Amino acid sequence: MIDLEKYSSNGSFDEFITDKKKFRSNRSKIFKYLQSLSKDELNDVIAAKDNAIRSMGITFRVYGEKNTIQDKLWPLDFIPRIILMSEWKKISEGLIQRCKALNMFIEDCYNEKSFLNSGFMDPKLILNSPSYLKECEGMKLKYSAWAHICGTDLVRDKDGKFYVLEDNLRVPSGVSYMIENRMVMKRVFPELFNDYGVLPVDEYNSKLYSTLASLSESSNPEIVLLTPGVYNSAYFEHSYLAQQLGIELVEGSDLVIERDGYLYKKTISGLVKVDVVYRRINDDFLDPKAWNKNSTLGVPGLIKAWKEKKVIIVNAPGSGIADDKAIYSFVPEMIKFYLNEKPILNNIKTYLCSNEQDLNYVLENFKDLVIKPVNESGGYGIVIGRNASNNLIKKTIKKIKENPRNFVAQPFITLSTGPTYMSGDIDSRYMDLRPFILSGKNDYVSLGGLTRVALKKGSYIVNSSQGGGSKDTWIVNK
Repeated sequence: MIDLEKYSSNGSFDEFITDKKKFRSNRSKIFKYLQSLSKDELNDVIAAKDNAIRSMGITFRVYGEKNTIQDKLWPLDFIPRIILMSEWKKISEGLIQRCKALNMFIEDCYNEKSFLNSGFMDPKLILNSPSYLKECEGMKLKYSAWAHICGTDLVRDKDGKFYVLEDNLRVPSGVSYMIENRMVMKRVFPELFNDYGVLPVDEYNSKLYSTLASLSESSNPEIVLLTPGVYNSAYFEHSYLAQQLGIELVEGSDLVIERDGYLYKKTISGLVKVDVVYRRINDDFLDPKAWNKNSTLGVPGLIKAWKEKKVIIVNAPGSGIADDKAIYSFVPEMIKFYLNEKPILNNIKTYLCSNEQDLNYVLENFKDLVIKPVNESGGYGIVIGRNASNNLIKKTIKKIKENPRNFVAQPFITLSTGPTYMSGDIDSRYMDLRPFILSGKNDYVSLGGLTRVALKKGSYIVNSSQGGGSKDTWIVNK
């Protein structure tokens, strides 16, 4: 099944196997089990996994040429990722600390602007950002929570330590796959779960509902999940979460602002007042009266109702100012400024191309860096310097010079690897990790997260839309 002498992590930190070709603590048990299986039994395991994914309807959506849409079965590798609870405890504390500071930063930017005036950063990075929404000025929210749901991407470098790669604070996605991965793995390997004592991830749904409900003054709030519709790439997740939370999945046309200024959903029995909107629509499309005049996805008058505290929107409009990759580099200073604490989790060094000194460094060291557009997601627009052709380098430098504010650069980080089943054999593949953090009356971090894995050998692109896959993440006490 796995030849330790031939197995190579390509110089990365491997999650299962040490540099001395030994299994790390708690990892050998999985491989002893897999190696006890005959070829037919292993094929049965793979078939059971694929059948479970198919029967549960776990899919993701990709867009092809000429706006064609294709639903694909979710790619799940059956070898899990294992993280000890002793390590996860520190990660969770660091994530809660980070989100608390980010939420305080967002509220501060729309009110006193004390951080912007402190000299830590150029205020123009925020005030001239397309994500800065003047409609949010003067707003103060319950628990000072703006990004109530955050998906933070973590990577493990050669030193074995976790680093924050970026924060996703607008409409973070992927949590449904974290939960569904677990359900599939329980079907396939029930005996391994008993042996390992894997901590559960499915409590996330109840914690999410509690977070949403805690934001309303009602003892029995009416909560809806607002989706752009069936053609959205994350629609599977929207419908899954609505079902699991026991709330209604709605589109903009299902909602209306009445004369009293409150939001209502349309039902066959009449209008029902809505207290909380869990929105999965970008800011621009939430309200055609406030922003994109051509939007048919949102609700006319929704932002006015939100500003008048007649409805709660999760995540709050305007949270995107902290979801900017250029702002990421200032989070350690935010933690010190707002919390008077030392950051528990480390950032990756980030160069702002809007800064002349940083720009010169980026242009001189392009091959050693990863170039990122500040407002893109899903891995789009990223250029890995060492892999880029001369033509791509020239095009990227031209774009940077034309709009330096739109780009940042980071040193190339060698992602950690993990054994992954590929075409009848086990080989190492690069991985990252996205835990989910809830902020409201109480803070919560999922017990694990969505491990994304690059299925192409040598690739660092883990996004499912670009050929990546996933693993179940096991947090274990032992």
